[in-house]
Amino acid sequence: MACALPHHLFFFFFFFFFFLLFLLPFSTVAQTNGTVAVGTSITANTKDTPWLSPSGVFAFGFKPLQEKNLFLLSIWYHQIPDQTVVWYGNDGIPISTGSKLDLTPDRGLVLSDSQGNELWKSQFIVDSVAYGFMNDTGNFVLVRSDSFNLWESFKYPTDTMLPTQIMESGGVIFSSLSETNFSQGRFQFRLLLDGNLVLNTRDITTNFAYDAYYISGTFDPNNSSNSGYQVIFNDAGFMYILRRNNQRFDLTPRQLLFPTTEYYHRATLNFDGVFTQYYHPKSFDSSTKWTPIWSAPDNICLNINGEEGSGACGFNSICTLNEYKRPECKCPPGYSLLDPNNTYGSCKPNFSHSCSEDDINSGEELYDLLPLKDTAWLTCKYEHLQPASEDLCRKSCLNDCFCVVALLLNDSCFKKKLPLSNGRQDRSVNGQAFLKFRKSDLPLVRPPPPPIPKPKKKEGTLIVVGSVFLGSSLFINFVFIGAVCLGFFVIYNKKSIKNSHSDHCATETNLRCFTYKEHAEATDGFKEELGSGAFGVVYKGAIQMGSRVVVVAVKKLDRLVQEREKEFKAEVNVIGQTHHKNLVCLLGFCDEGQHRMLVYEFLSNGSVALSLGKEA
Repeated sequence: MACALPHHLFFFFFFFFFFLLFLLPFSTVAQTNGTVAVGTSITANTKDTPWLSPSGVFAFGFKPLQEKNLFLLSIWYHQIPDQTVVWYGNDGIPISTGSKLDLTPDRGLVLSDSQGNELWKSQFIVDSVAYGFMNDTGNFVLVRSDSFNLWESFKYPTDTMLPTQIMESGGVIFSSLSETNFSQGRFQFRLLLDGNLVLNTRDITTNFAYDAYYISGTFDPNNSSNSGYQVIFNDAGFMYILRRNNQRFDLTPRQLLFPTTEYYHRATLNFDGVFTQYYHPKSFDSSTKWTPIWSAPDNICLNINGEEGSGACGFNSICTLNEYKRPECKCPPGYSLLDPNNTYGSCKPNFSHSCSEDDINSGEELYDLLPLKDTAWLTCKYEHLQPASEDLCRKSCLNDCFCVVALLLNDSCFKKKLPLSNGRQDRSVNGQAFLKFRKSDLPLVRPPPPPIPKPKKKEGTLIVVGSVFLGSSLFINFVFIGAVCLGFFVIYNKKSIKNSHSDHCATETNLRCFTYKEHAEATDGFKEELGSGAFGVVYKGAIQMGSRVVVVAVKKLDRLVQEREKEFKAEVNVIGQTHHKNLVCLLGFCDEGQHRMLVYEFLSNGSVALSLGKEA
């Protein structure tokens, strides 16, 4: 027994030292989570773990982008489903696989590519960095040995502010270029030196600021002590401008129902120019999203009115506001996107526009105007007619080779030339724009399809018929049954004939074969003419196809009337089997006696000649 005691003591001391050497360090690491030691580095790949804040809410590192092998040096919400980015370095320029971020004692954060070339670094590091720290507020800081912050991401915001963040006088944040491109975009959120908080567009190349489309009005020219000097986003989730006399100008509504104890908050200058504060529940599932609390301006389509710049959308585009107070951009009829991948960009005309001798002398013969209700481009006017009637306004634009749009507001007519800027469509416009186009390049407008009427059950009629049937004599009942059977026979016979006709068409082509009567009914007697060409006239119509009504363009052919039926159907077969992104879809045809017609999908942009396959 005397020898057993030292043996037990040996194991006791062994486990004691094991605890000191291994368990205590792990405990210390857990308590100091969020701290990044000098000399630590992280590489752009899918394996390296980002630097997390103590609670894991935020991450700092390389966030993978949609493009393969590209990353964004950024800070993002790490735990929520969409992992929203709130800050980014390297001016938002993507970084390739193998790039590296080092935390150095003398230069702070240094970003280099896979070949070791320096891409970006943290600014103004004058003392030695002791360590880095990723806060639960979303602020990454570089700290000196005496706990003084040498650099912090909150001092260099990109497009977002977070609770506890402060913007000083002269501060600015930029929108991103698009939802997926984090380079600096066209919009700015600035606290001016005079005390006003403004939103404005800018020239990206030179950073020249255009006219503001939102102004807080916190500048007091009579008493500078009343002017604003800080934008504060406090830890309770309220945003406000603090004046020099310590009074507040509230941005967030006073009755905030989303406390920061239960909700995440952020305020972002979106890529489309709308500044919005959002909240997100801290208890969430995969479908939980950010929800707006407030935004500025109320209507960016109407608020941007400067003479310089394109407006909320690109040049020659039209801005409309959606239900979330965000702008949506579309090209007018006869125009298409300059960059098909940028729906908020500029539009180019699909028609030729010149001041040749023919255009000058034959304006009304060559051109026509398409009316656009509640639509306007308020800038770019070069001539003002007043008083002016609609007829005078139209004729003046048609006979002016410079005019591409005539805007009629009350008794004033404004003529405009390319490029058009600050386009908007809104009821408050209370006017009408006339869009000029060549008659040979008629822009097609896709109207909303008419609603399909749902047949109502004539319950009252059925009750009356049933009562008569039951209350009639046996003879009348037999007569009634015979009439019903005869009716079913007639209907079935007609249906069989129709089906056999359809089946006959189907044996030769996969397109639908229409009768001349169907075309006449669909086009309301060939009432609305869309345009004409060398081979025939195009009419607008609506045809029942399956369970829906389809708006169509019906081409009534002239030159093919004398051709033989076999040759016509052979040509229809070729067109029907041709599929191309730039060609409109052929839905069917008519080949009845001397009537030859083609039925096409009805498009919103482009000329009839182009859309219908170069005159088919």
